[in-house]
Amino acid sequence: MSDIEPVGIAVLGAADIAWRRTVPAVRRCAGLRLVAVASRTPEKARAFADAFDCEAVTGYERLLAREDVAAVYIPLPNALHEEWAEAALRAGKHVLVEKSLTTSAAAATALVRTAETAGLAFMENFAFLGHPQHDRVRELIADGVIGEPQVVSASFGIPRADSGLIRYSRELAGGALRETGCYPVRLAQLHLGDGIGVLGARLRYDPDSGVDVSGSVLLADSAGLTAQCDFGLTHAYRNTYAVWGSEGRIEVDWAFTPPPTTRPVIRLHRADSREERVLPAADQFLGAVTTFAEACADPSGHRRHGTDAVRQATLLESVVRRAGAADPAGPSAVHDARSAHVPA
Repeated sequence: MSDIEPVGIAVLGAADIAWRRTVPAVRRCAGLRLVAVASRTPEKARAFADAFDCEAVTGYERLLAREDVAAVYIPLPNALHEEWAEAALRAGKHVLVEKSLTTSAAAATALVRTAETAGLAFMENFAFLGHPQHDRVRELIADGVIGEPQVVSASFGIPRADSGLIRYSRELAGGALRETGCYPVRLAQLHLGDGIGVLGARLRYDPDSGVDVSGSVLLADSAGLTAQCDFGLTHAYRNTYAVWGSEGRIEVDWAFTPPPTTRPVIRLHRADSREERVLPAADQFLGAVTTFAEACADPSGHRRHGTDAVRQATLLESVVRRAGAADPAGPSAVHDARSAHVPA
């Protein structure tokens, strides 16, 4: 990336995840140059801009009209991703959009098609994929350390928090599936093969907010390898996964949100041994934005990101459908909330 001119990137929405993790990583990425931030609230835009030495813009449309912005990072609520990702693509910008991308597979497919037609990079920001610990797990499995993989299990749960947060908003497409459940589902795809489908799903809804607050999903690929995914918003904190094979098991303790200074631990369990391997610390957000910068430099060479996004959206939609069949009284998790009040 050092021989390539950095891509001018702007932030569309002054969200907490942008402030804490993504934008600091952008500022350290050699392939990106932070240009501006847009908010619907001038005070928020100025505070963000002052903190990160970029320009403040009031209004998303004004930001998309800037010629010095070649790429846009969108950390808005889930319900607004489709609208503003499409607007950014139509404006000729590469797009990095926070998970979960959309509330429908059709919308994800349309966005990816628009990006490919325009020759633009398009990527859903699952930052955990930027951490090298997952590559190391896959290498160990490929080396036969645990024999033939049989089952993947993954869990991500967080404690209940302020009910006013976006994750508890039905109108903004919040809920456990798209807040925490999307991580185990995406992780499972690293280890399952082709033809992944949802065999079963269950979502539990909060009667006051109407959003799903916990759930479980069973996935399988065409060869019969399964993945059990559990998640929630009312749990003791946990984010972990394991791959159980014919000769052993690999466990990852801090799968989705390891701090950049943390040295992750991989645990190997076999019949006659127990082993811990401590890996180097890494900033997964820096890894993710670096991958995006590479996609901006060569969109045609990174079309897999679009394919991944469509597959993820398809699986999440299938989860909602399966869970609805299991519990006909459960509210739908798919909503049109473009007219809802959105803090940004």
